[in-house]
Amino acid sequence: MKMVLNKCYGGFNIPKELCEFFGCGKYDEIDRDHPVLVEFVEKHGEYQEGLSRLRVVEIPSDATDWEVNEYDGFESVTYVVDGKIHHA
Repeated sequence: MKMVLNKCYGGFNIPKELCEFFGCGKYDEIDRDHPVLVEFVEKHGEYQEGLSRLRVVEIPSDATDWEVNEYDGFESVTYVVDGKIHHA
């Protein structure tokens, strides 16, 4: 499964055109694995928006659970496969 994370300190921030598409405020949370968001970031490479640097990461499709972790805006994901914890 592909998802979008912020890979710099600051905060997750999506572009204005995507806010309009999703009908959200600039700082609202959206599904990180939403196909439109993933496609946008893949198309633009590592996408910079204000204090955000968005990047697509991929976790195995057989992950039984996952959680986005955040420290001062920098994000990572922790997921479980076959009972073992992994980080990306």
